[in-house]
Amino acid sequence: MSYLSPREDPVLIQGGMGAAVSAWQLARAVSLTGQLGVVSGTAIDVVLARRLQQGDSGGHVRRALEDFPFPEMAERIVNRYFVPGGKSANTSFLPERVLPVKPTQEQQELVVVANFVEVFLAKEGHDGHVGINYLEKIQTPTLPSLFGAMLAGVDYVLMGAGIPRAIPGVLDRLANGSPVELPLNVEGAGRDDHFVTCFDPMTFSGGAIPWLERPKFLAIVASASLASLLARKSSGRVDGFIVEGPTAGGHNAPPRGKGSLNERGEPVYGAKDEIDLDAMRALGVPFWLAGSYGSAERIDAALQAGASGVQVGTAFAFCNESGFRSDIKQRVLEMCRDGSLDVVTDPLASPTGFPFKVLQLEDSLSEDSINQQRHRICDLGFLRQAYRKTNGSVGWRCPGEPVAAYVHKGGVIDETVGRKCVCNGLLANVGLGQCRGDGNSERPLVTCGNDLASITRFLKTPDAESYSAADVVESLLAGVSIGASL
Repeated sequence: MSYLSPREDPVLIQGGMGAAVSAWQLARAVSLTGQLGVVSGTAIDVVLARRLQQGDSGGHVRRALEDFPFPEMAERIVNRYFVPGGKSANTSFLPERVLPVKPTQEQQELVVVANFVEVFLAKEGHDGHVGINYLEKIQTPTLPSLFGAMLAGVDYVLMGAGIPRAIPGVLDRLANGSPVELPLNVEGAGRDDHFVTCFDPMTFSGGAIPWLERPKFLAIVASASLASLLARKSSGRVDGFIVEGPTAGGHNAPPRGKGSLNERGEPVYGAKDEIDLDAMRALGVPFWLAGSYGSAERIDAALQAGASGVQVGTAFAFCNESGFRSDIKQRVLEMCRDGSLDVVTDPLASPTGFPFKVLQLEDSLSEDSINQQRHRICDLGFLRQAYRKTNGSVGWRCPGEPVAAYVHKGGVIDETVGRKCVCNGLLANVGLGQCRGDGNSERPLVTCGNDLASITRFLKTPDAESYSAADVVESLLAGVSIGASL
C-alpha cells in the first residue's frame, strides 16, 4: 500500500541511523510505501568489506556489483574481501580505517563501491526515492562517498553533525564530473593553513564518467539560526532542512548557552533549545521536524506548524528490516513491555564531545564495568579529530584511543575520561563487530531516541514479537491531514 503525499517531497523521512542500522533493506521497505527511505553512509566501506567476509548472504552485494559501471574495480574488491561461506566466528575481519587526507586509488574504490552498492540495493525494483545520510564530522570519505551514491542515482543527501556549507556546491560539481575539494576541520590550524581533501572523478574513473544527476540536499540542524546561515552562505542550493530536537537518537547538539547537568549527569535543555518555527517558516525552504515525532498526532502537529513533514528514526530502528541484530531487537521489545527501558543522554560517551543517547542494555558498552574491561584501541577512527602537528602536517587523535597515545599527540588527559568506542560499538550492533586476538568480540553500543517505549504501538497484536517498516508507516500516517501545510 502506498502512502505517497501529493507533494513532490515526502511527509515521512526515515532516519539515517548508525552504521548499517538504516541498511538498504530498511530504506527500500520505506521507499516502497512512497515515503523517503534513507541508508546510512557511516562506515559503509567497512560494512561492505565485512559483509563480503561473512560470505555475502543472499548474494546481494555481488548482484549489485554486477551493475557497478567500472567492473574491474568491483572485481578487485570481491577478490580482496569475499570469503565463500563466510569466515569463521573466531577469525578477525581484515583491518580497515577511515580514509587518510590523501587516499590511494584502492582506498577510494572501496568507499565509492560501498556507497554505490547500498544505494543501488535500496532503489532496486521500484521507482521510489532513496536518500543517504552522512555525518559532516567524518570528512575524509565524504567526496568519494557522494560520488558513489550519485553513481547509483541517490535522490537525497542528508548531512548533520556539523556545518555542511560546502556540500551543495560539491554536489553541483560532481554532477558535472568536475574535481571537488572539501575543507577539513583541523584543530590548531592557523589563518594561512589550507587543509583540504580532494577527489577528481575523471582521474578516479580513468576518464569515463557516466552522466550524473544532482540529488537534493537536506541539511540536518538543531536551530533556525544555523538553518538561516546555511541557506544564506552555503556553496550552492540547500533544498531543505531537518530540524532535530534534543530527544532525537544518536548525537545531539549540546544545549545552547551555559549548560548544566541533571542528577543523572545528563545535559539539561531549556527554552533556548526550542525550535523557532516562525524563523523556519520565514526561510521559505521546506523543513522537517525530528525528535519524538513517532506518532500520527505529532506528525499532524508538525504539518499544522508549517513543516513539510517529519523525520522518524527510533520507530524504524527496531522493525524487521532494520540492521540491528535480532537478539537486540527482541531484548528491546521485552524491555518496552516490562517498563525497564532507560535511555541516557551521555555527555561523555562519544569522542566527538557531543551528547550521545545510549540505551542502557546489559552486556553492552553502556555498562561501565563492560566498558572498563575493554582494551582501548582505535582501529577504525571514523570519529577521530584532525589536528595540526608542529611540522604543519595533519595528525589524528581520538579521546577514545589509548590514553598515553592521545596525550602524546597533544590531547588533554581529562578529555579521555568516560569515553566509549562508538565506532566499534555501532558495528557490533549490526553483527559486524570485530573479533579480537584474545577471542573476545566487540560489544554493542545501542543508541535510540527518548520515545523508544512507544514502539509497541506498531505491533499488530499484543503478543506479537516483531513489526515491519510498512506497519510503522501505516500507523504514523493514519489519519494525518496530508494537505495541512499546503
